[in-house]
Order: sequence, then structure tokens, then C-alpha cells
Amino acid sequence: MNKISIDAIDRKILKFLIKNARMPFLEIARECGISGAAIHQRIKKLNDSGVILGSRLMVDPRSLGFDVCAFIGIRLRDPMQNAETVEQLRQVSEIVECHYVTGEYNLLIKLYCIDNQHLMTTIFDRILRIKGVSTTQTYISMNEVFQRQVYVDCLKD
Repeated sequence: MNKISIDAIDRKILKFLIKNARMPFLEIARECGISGAAIHQRIKKLNDSGVILGSRLMVDPRSLGFDVCAFIGIRLRDPMQNAETVEQLRQVSEIVECHYVTGEYNLLIKLYCIDNQHLMTTIFDRILRIKGVSTTQTYISMNEVFQRQVYVDCLKD
């Protein structure tokens, strides 16, 4: 993916949208000191270039009863079959993120479960039954301290 050059106004726009994706464009325009049309053009440019990947509604998993958040390192039996294994992991609805990683494991996944029994069932009856999975190591999150989007202040014009 090509890196795009953004200026101070683009960074300011991104900061507002990261804080509140529903912020009206005219309000962003007022805060940036430029026209509403210019904001529309800049946001379209940021969308078209892939800087903005869309906007989404964030749901607190705990509010829906998903009290256990876990991270699982997965070692694959045969890294040549990683695409098939990842596709099978994609079918496990509790998994919300999957990353290729360096180190002892090939993949790192994040999942939410209702309780520890649900987590154990998900690991033993779903994840470990996937043909490409060799071993796993589970880390249970005690508490999410913070979550944020990429920090745009450090980008250069």
C-alpha cells in the first residue's frame, strides 16, 4: 500500500473524525476554518486513497454479556496452509481480530466470550479442531485499559 502525504488540515480532520465519526462536516469545516465543500473534497480524497477505511459503530462487548476477552497465540502445523486455517478461524464468530505475527506463534487472535466455560468450549471444540492449528497459548485480558486509533499528530506534512 502506498503511503499518502497529508497536511495539517487533513490531520485536524482525521482527529475530529477519530474522536467522533458522526461529527457534521460543516462543524469540521468551521473548526478547520475552510469551506464545507473543501471538507467534503478532503474527506473524499482520504477515503479514496485508503486513509479512511470507513466509519463504524463501536459496541461494548461487556454490555452484551461478553465478559471474557482473550488473546490466543496460534502455532500452525504447516504455514503453507495458513490461508485455509485463517478462513476456518474467520468462521468462529467469537474471534474479532486475527493477525499474522512474528515470534513463537504464527497468528494472534482476539476473541470475546460470555464466560470462562464459553472460552474453554470455543478453544477446545472450535479452534483446536481446525486442521491447521498445532498449538495455542491463551492470555485472558483482566481489563482493557485503553483503546485508540492511530496517533495522527506525529505525521509530517
